[in-house]
Amino acid sequence: MFTGIVQGIGRIVSVEQPAADFRTHTVELPEHMAHGLQPGASVAHNGCCLTITETGGRLAKFDLMGETLDKTNLGRLKEGDAVNLERAARFGDEIGGHLMSGHITATTAITRIERSGLNTTVWFSLPAALRPYILPKGFVGLDGCSLTVGQVSDTEFNVHLIPETLQRTLFGTRQEGDEINLEIDPQTQAVVDTVARVLANKGG
Repeated sequence: MFTGIVQGIGRIVSVEQPAADFRTHTVELPEHMAHGLQPGASVAHNGCCLTITETGGRLAKFDLMGETLDKTNLGRLKEGDAVNLERAARFGDEIGGHLMSGHITATTAITRIERSGLNTTVWFSLPAALRPYILPKGFVGLDGCSLTVGQVSDTEFNVHLIPETLQRTLFGTRQEGDEINLEIDPQTQAVVDTVARVLANKGG
C-alpha cells in the first residue's frame, strides 16, 4: 500500500525491451530513498506499484509486463525521463494522503492548466466510466500524488496544486496533453458500487 505522498523523483537510466509486451527499467533513486532496498520490495512509479528485481547502490531494476505497459503511462517512458517515486508504506508511517493500492485504473490527459499568482489548477479529461467515482472534495491518485478533487463536469475534473506539490513532483513540468496515471479512491468506489447494487436490487 501507498499513501500518495511522493517521496522523490527518479530518473530512468536505461530501458530494455526484449519483447513488445515486456520491459525492464533501471531507475536511479534519490539518495534518501535508496537505503535498505531489496529485491521483492514495492516502489510506486507515477503511482503504479512495481517490484524491485535487482539493486545496486542507488540503482534499481523493475520489470513491466504487457498489462502495465498498456494501462499506464510507464510504457511511454524513455531513457532520461523522470518518474514520481514512493516506497511502500510501513506500519507506523504517517498517512499524509490517502491509502492507495498502486493499481492504476486508467490514464487521463491534462486538458488545460490555469495559473494565477501562486495558485495552479490542472484540468483533466474525465473518462465516462469513472464519472461516478470522481466527486468534488473526494480523493484521487494522479501520477502517484494523493490529491483532492475540485470541480467536476461531465467531461472534466480539476485539482488545485500548491507550489510545494509543483516543486516536489512531476506536476511542476507537466503540460497540456500529457497522459497521467489515475487511481480512483478504492473506498469511494466500494461505497458507490454498493449503493448502486442496492438500488438496482430494490428496483428489481
